[in-house]
Amino acid sequence: MKLAGKVAIVTGASPNIGGTLARGLAKEGARVACNDINPETAQEVVDKIIEEGGEAMAIPGNVTDETYVRSAVDQVVEKWGQVDILVNNAVKFITKGIIDMSVEEFNEQMQIITTGAFLFSKYAAKAMISAGNGGAMVNILSTAAWQGQPGNIGYCTGKSGMINFTRSAAMEFAEHNIRVNAITPTATMPADPERRAMMDKYVASGKWKDQKFPLVMPFTDLAPMKEVPTPDDYVPTLILLVSEDGRMINGTNISVDAGALSKYWLWNPKQP
Repeated sequence: MKLAGKVAIVTGASPNIGGTLARGLAKEGARVACNDINPETAQEVVDKIIEEGGEAMAIPGNVTDETYVRSAVDQVVEKWGQVDILVNNAVKFITKGIIDMSVEEFNEQMQIITTGAFLFSKYAAKAMISAGNGGAMVNILSTAAWQGQPGNIGYCTGKSGMINFTRSAAMEFAEHNIRVNAITPTATMPADPERRAMMDKYVASGKWKDQKFPLVMPFTDLAPMKEVPTPDDYVPTLILLVSEDGRMINGTNISVDAGALSKYWLWNPKQP
């Protein structure tokens, strides 16, 4: 296993993308600390990792609270002796545009995405530097970081800010052999079959057409590859970036988006 003996922290370890990434790290041998603001959500992923033969612990809490973040990293080091991998995935979805969004909502969303990544990167890096073994960090972006999505101003702004956060952190930590990279997912089919069925039913109903800024629509019709990723499709790229295989990859982004960012905007993949 490529990550045997490594210790990882994953923020925003929900059952969908974050939880799937945490389970993927565990399957490669890493011991994984799972963060979520909801203790039950974090524990659910921990239980699945243990059921699958891995080792994990829950570290629930608010990623914008510096006291919590410092304590969470300390808990991981106390239990497992080190931190080798950090995945910054925590996010809150507040799908509003500039006109409808309050400044409090905007600030909250920005803090969870950017301040949360800043704090966990800060204290995870301190632990990595103290251990002297280097490490790897991966920030989870979105195609919304690179494109203008209406009605989702906080998410787009926060994720876009993480592009240069990744580059700057990579340059700062390079002397300590800590690599910092990013992955860009896109519209993702839910990991849970029930949620996927609900999404398919909603799309088939056509109700999404009544929304001014629909966030759920027939993505597969718009995708160049005629399908969009599932959370499992992001795991191999994550393993590449945090393992020895990616030791010369630093300060960059890998898009796992079925070609979404490369598509010419006028092209309709449904046309012959």
